[in-house]
Amino acid sequence: MSKSESNYLDSLKTEEFDWAMQKWAGEAYAGDYSRRQMLSMFAKGGLFASLSGLLSSLPQMSYAQDDEVVRIGYLPITDATALLVAHAKGFFADEGLEAERPTLIRGWSPLIEGFVSNKFNVVHFLNPIPIWMRYNNNFPVKIMAWAHTNGSGLVVGKHTDISDFSQLGGKQVAVPFWYSMHNIVLQYALRASGVTPVIKGAGEPLAANECNLQVMAPPEMPASLAARKLDAYIVAEPFNALGEMKAGARMLRFTGDIWKNHPCCVLCMHEEATKARPEWTQKVVNAVVRGAIYASTNKAEVAEIISKNGEGYLPAPGPVVKRAMTEYDMPAYRESGAVKHVDEWQNGRIDFQPWPYPSATRLTVEQMKETVVGGDTEFLAGLDPAFVADDLVDRSFVKASLEKYPEWKNDPSVNPGDPYNREEVLSL
Repeated sequence: MSKSESNYLDSLKTEEFDWAMQKWAGEAYAGDYSRRQMLSMFAKGGLFASLSGLLSSLPQMSYAQDDEVVRIGYLPITDATALLVAHAKGFFADEGLEAERPTLIRGWSPLIEGFVSNKFNVVHFLNPIPIWMRYNNNFPVKIMAWAHTNGSGLVVGKHTDISDFSQLGGKQVAVPFWYSMHNIVLQYALRASGVTPVIKGAGEPLAANECNLQVMAPPEMPASLAARKLDAYIVAEPFNALGEMKAGARMLRFTGDIWKNHPCCVLCMHEEATKARPEWTQKVVNAVVRGAIYASTNKAEVAEIISKNGEGYLPAPGPVVKRAMTEYDMPAYRESGAVKHVDEWQNGRIDFQPWPYPSATRLTVEQMKETVVGGDTEFLAGLDPAFVADDLVDRSFVKASLEKYPEWKNDPSVNPGDPYNREEVLSL
């Protein structure tokens, strides 16, 4: 741990922990994501029912706006880094675009609503969300690039002796959203370890081999873990780093050490906008790709820029964001088993390779069919992974950007001999 991180921790008294968590929740997720009734709706699948009604009632809102101002909506997590860097470093302006300061949104539900109603024309979504939007609700969303890779982990409480996924039987684990890469990777690891993922109400008995899952707002996770209301949680950064630094959490495993360089959040736009304004779309993608490349090679600087101490895009302090973006290949993580493939895979705690590999989209759909979620999942049964990989993702703009900025090939995850293809690797 760096000196600046130690000084930051020393400056926060233990009794300030709950207050700090509540303040973060108030700043970052004060609306539907922090209300218990909304969390209940998440758990019961009601979010998707309500949004399905919204999507069906507002099809006309998906059409392109009259102006070409870039309006970004984002959640205050490191997943949004490429978008935030593109704004902070003036990459949109370099493309001749007017870009409003990105708007911090307090949960996936209002972000989806803002995108559907055309308040935002550029957003980052959890990779499975546009799959649900396009094929369950016929909404013309397009994935334009990956916003980042890796960037998440599963931490366990200091009150537990959990050192392996097989020990999550009989435990309570929180995920940030049913349709998330976190839920997909977690359930893959549970099944591979002989543990059955279930969704049960409070007080319902669990078998020794059952792990009970619940949806919880990320800002509530560290405090809930510290209070022993949870045994573990899996989430995007910086909430794993926060849990480690202030809630006594231990990193069980990084998700990028299970699914090699997996997508997590993706850059999304309205399909009609991309067709009506292809030149504008190309400029937007160029700027975001530059943001990803810059973030990939300047993680410590970028952590400071996007943090509360910098440009204030995230309410998290600089030391927390820096840990979330830079501390990965450490002796403690190697010893505990939080990383097992780091020498072979050469990835980081979070990475920013923007090419949307078709193989990863196919595997996402395949894994979604095996993943337990709340709500109706009938739409998944008929989805063909190969069709989704071709239909959902528009690779033409991002490929043009990557050819314009070939520095992306310097990322260790990219095979310079065949940069646009890869084989997916899932391994415990």
